[in-house]
Amino acid sequence: MKKAGILNRGLSGALAELGHGHGVLVCDAGLPIPDGPRVVDLAFRAGVPSFAEVLDGLLAELVVEGATAARETEAANPAVTRLLESRFPGGLTLVPHERLKELSADARLIVRTGEARPYANVLLRCGVFF
Repeated sequence: MKKAGILNRGLSGALAELGHGHGVLVCDAGLPIPDGPRVVDLAFRAGVPSFAEVLDGLLAELVVEGATAARETEAANPAVTRLLESRFPGGLTLVPHERLKELSADARLIVRTGEARPYANVLLRCGVFF
C-alpha cells in the first residue's frame, strides 16, 4: 500500500499510464465530460474536493510542460486565475471556453473535482522528467 501521494487507486493507476504529450483535464463539477477520455470522478459533494486541492496533488506527481485554461476565467473566477498563474508562471495559455471543451475530447485523462465555482478547469500537458 502507498503511504504518500495520491492514494485513490483509479487516479494513481491512470497517472502511471500517462506519457509525454498526454493531456490531463482537471475540471469543476459542472463541465460537460466528453465521451472517450478516461474519467476519474473525485466529486463527493459541492466543493469537495476543491479544484486547488486536486490540482496541487496532481502537480506534485506529474511533470507538466504546459497548461491551457479558458480566457473567461479571468472575469468569471479571478481566484482560479490567480491560482493558475501562480502554478504556471509564463506557461499558461488562454483560449475561449468553447475551445477548451473541444480540446478536452482529446485528453487522455479527465479528473473531475467537486469544485462548484465556474471556470475552474485546466488542461495539463504532460512533460518528461529527463
